[in-house]
Amino acid sequence: MIIGLTGGIASGKSLISAELEQYGYPVIDADHIAREVVEPEEQAYEQIVEHFGAEILELDGRIDRKKLGKLIFSDAEKRQLLNQIMHPAIRKRMLEKKAVYEKTGYDVIVFDIPLLVENNLQFMVDKVLLVYVDRAEQKKRLINRDQAGEEDAEQRIASQMPMADKKAYADAVIDNNTTRDQTIKQLEDILKQWNIS
Repeated sequence: MIIGLTGGIASGKSLISAELEQYGYPVIDADHIAREVVEPEEQAYEQIVEHFGAEILELDGRIDRKKLGKLIFSDAEKRQLLNQIMHPAIRKRMLEKKAVYEKTGYDVIVFDIPLLVENNLQFMVDKVLLVYVDRAEQKKRLINRDQAGEEDAEQRIASQMPMADKKAYADAVIDNNTTRDQTIKQLEDILKQWNIS
């Protein structure tokens, strides 16, 4: 079974990801892979430099994520171009890692994909597991976690699909508005329902 773990910013997805690893399930993290595929020597790196120019590079030749971020943040066309380079590279690497885990004998693998629903990647997984938190709690956690101002937190939350809308795509929802223990208990119950714990 491939579990697609998703949530919103500051929803507590990393807590659930860590718990799933405790169960012995390998977690393939899309954010980590996004950093891997832009390393020098990688195909996506070459394409990004070709399209966005050497000015996005640091002195050591690595991509300066902040510079690239500034370039694409206000330009939808450039953002789309970057996504057209990044998304296939990330998917390909995730599937390669999945194949390795399957060969090693794992029958439950977790894909940790923050934008699973937004990017219509449900086809890659058997079950969608959403870590849900309501907007007020999400904002509070984000401000605490990143020492972000209220306005910054609002913008970042607004840039994602509303959590309430994501519920419609989930096979199971963990309500993370409560305590850590209650959140983990919900995960245990879901894994039992899915006959994999």
